[in-house]
Amino acid sequence: MGPDEEPDLYAFDLTDFALRSAIDLIAIFLLVGLLYYPKYKNKDFVFTFSIFNVINFMICYLLGTAKIQMGFAFGLFAIFSIIRYRTIMISIKDMGYFFICVALAMLNSMADSSDGFLLLIICNAVIILLTLFLERLNFINNENSKEILFDNVNLIKPSQREALIKELKDRTELNIHKVDIIKINYLKDTVLLKVYYYAKESENTLYASGDGDD
Repeated sequence: MGPDEEPDLYAFDLTDFALRSAIDLIAIFLLVGLLYYPKYKNKDFVFTFSIFNVINFMICYLLGTAKIQMGFAFGLFAIFSIIRYRTIMISIKDMGYFFICVALAMLNSMADSSDGFLLLIICNAVIILLTLFLERLNFINNENSKEILFDNVNLIKPSQREALIKELKDRTELNIHKVDIIKINYLKDTVLLKVYYYAKESENTLYASGDGDD
């Protein structure tokens, strides 16, 4: 290229694209196919995570060939960060997997490859192994809370707190350790309680507030 010639802002390296695509597809297969789906069995999210990853990878890579600064990647990440699915409830863990899929696409499409993709492969491996490790932390209990409409106001007295917790444990089979009183209805002889219990997983649907309480 001569001194008066402008650099090719849209230079495309097919080999580079193919290698990055292979790394990204392997990473997303390990994350979604071998970590997420065997445990959560949600085909809809498998589709969503995979398609978001692939599309985001292509957008970042193709626009990255135009020498767009890294601020573009963070801007795109910020756009995805405000996405909410309004039709169903999404757990925090599902959102975590979603962000990992988006981040992997950006990492694999825009990271420097001057070392022959070694560092890129290591970064992908660290993310996958860290996710695997965190998923296997079965010894950590989550503190969950649910609102329950209780039909025995006689047990809400401070002197009856242990009896109240035992009654709730027997009825719900949850490992309840604390109870807060939200509202008392003496006309209907009911009390709205907020119970706190430990579980291996964060439970978002079990005993959801308002379900079956009326």
